[in-house]
Order: sequence, then structure tokens, then C-alpha cells
Amino acid sequence: MNNSPICKRLKEARQVAKLSQKKLGIDGFSASARMNHYEKGRHTPDFATLQRMASVLKLPTAYFYAESDELVEMIRCFHRLRKMNRSAILKELAKYYSKQ
Repeated sequence: MNNSPICKRLKEARQVAKLSQKKLGIDGFSASARMNHYEKGRHTPDFATLQRMASVLKLPTAYFYAESDELVEMIRCFHRLRKMNRSAILKELAKYYSKQ
């Protein structure tokens, strides 16, 4: 098993979306078996596959690479915001860090 956060994040996202491993299977995968391997960390999906799964789960691909639960929550929240709100938040963060 590897140390990649992908397996944990994939399983969490799939369960939150209330999808079975088979339902999340994409492009004719041997769906359930392949998803099981991804979630157990035996195999890692390539980036294109991860992008397709992210699309189905309505998450940005970056979600799967987040190492901490805190960062995952920030990614989820940021992703849910409208573009205008994202820009405003980024401007405020830039102001805050330019003062430090």
C-alpha cells in the first residue's frame, strides 16, 4: 500500500456522493474491482482518470491530492463558491500575506 492521499480521498468522496464503486467506475473499467484497488492504494489512477472521477463527484482534481483534512475542507468550500466570491477571497488573502 502507498502513502498517497488519493485512496483515502477517493473513498471519502465516493461515499459522500452515495455512489457504489461500480457506479463510479468510468469508461468500461472493471468498475468495482478497479475502484477497490484505487481505494486500497494498490493502484493509483492516472491523472486523466482522476479528472473524470472528479467530474462525476463534482470536485476539483486537487481534492484528491490534499494531505490534510483541513485542506480538503478548504478545497471543498472554495470549489463551491461562485467565481466572483473566489476572486474576492483570493484578493483578501493576497492583501493579508503582503502585510506579513
